Amino acid sequence: MIRDELADRYRGYIACLNKQDWTNLENFVHEDVRYNGKRIGLSGYREMLEGDFRAIPDLYFDIQLLICEPPRVASRLQFDCIPKGELFGLPVNGRRVQFAENVFYEFLNGKIEGVWSVIDRAAIEAQLF
Repeated sequence: MIRDELADRYRGYIACLNKQDWTNLENFVHEDVRYNGKRIGLSGYREMLEGDFRAIPDLYFDIQLLICEPPRVASRLQFDCIPKGELFGLPVNGRRVQFAENVFYEFLNGKIEGVWSVIDRAAIEAQLF
C-alpha cells in the first residue's frame, strides 16, 4: 500500500469510529489486533471503543497530524469532550476537557494489526485541579 492509499485508509477508519459504525470496523482492523503490546483481537478492540463512547457520548476523533510511512501510520488526535464520570481514572464528572492522543498504527494487508497509544493525561489533570 502506498503512502496516499494508507492515509486514505486511515481517514476511513477514523470516519468509521466517529460514526460508531461497529459492523464496518472489521474492514479496517485485523482480527488479531494488538493494543499497546497486548493481543486483544477485533472483538476486544470493538469492546474497548464502545466503552469509550459510553463514557464519552460526544467523543469525536479529530486528526491534527498524520504521518504515513507504509506499513505504519503516526497520528496526533485531538479531543474536546464531556465525559460522564471518570476518564482514565480522573474525576472529570461532566466537565469539558481537551486533550490529545499520540498513536501509532501498524497495518497488515490493509488492516490495523498493531496500535500503540499515549494519552496526554497531564493535560486533563491540569484542567481539573
